[in-house]
Amino acid sequence: MDIAQRIEEYLAGPEELRQSVAGMTPAEIDAAPVPEKWSTRQVICHIADFEPVYADRMKWIIAEDNPPIPGADHNLFAERLAYEHRDMEEELQLITAVRQQTARILKTLSPEQFQRTGLHSHDGELTVAHLLDRITHHIPHHIQLIQEKREALKG
Repeated sequence: MDIAQRIEEYLAGPEELRQSVAGMTPAEIDAAPVPEKWSTRQVICHIADFEPVYADRMKWIIAEDNPPIPGADHNLFAERLAYEHRDMEEELQLITAVRQQTARILKTLSPEQFQRTGLHSHDGELTVAHLLDRITHHIPHHIQLIQEKREALKG
């Protein structure tokens, strides 16, 4: 897949996510029907927290020469960032806005710039292209988990 296609797939993610939660009631959004798994609200908040993280990582690598890229513990984010009080629509809007702004930047890059690297604290050397792939696949991964929750709620 070429870079332009990858960026379009990245841009499509928020609408796919929005569709995956369409029609869910607040009770369904907050339910955790699969043992040891987050609720749909927690999943959406998790995605909303990590969209800016990945956008910042890509921006750092684009702007700086081999910058350090800190890792993050998604469980601590979930535990400490008030997921139960956050608004689903705000979260979805944030995801969309971050991807639109980041895609606008990515569309200006040369193929060589997608190979720029940063040094991740856990994963070692990562390129802009690798980070774009990771975050692009983040939403489809979680849509599958949301579907699993929806199926479990049906009984």
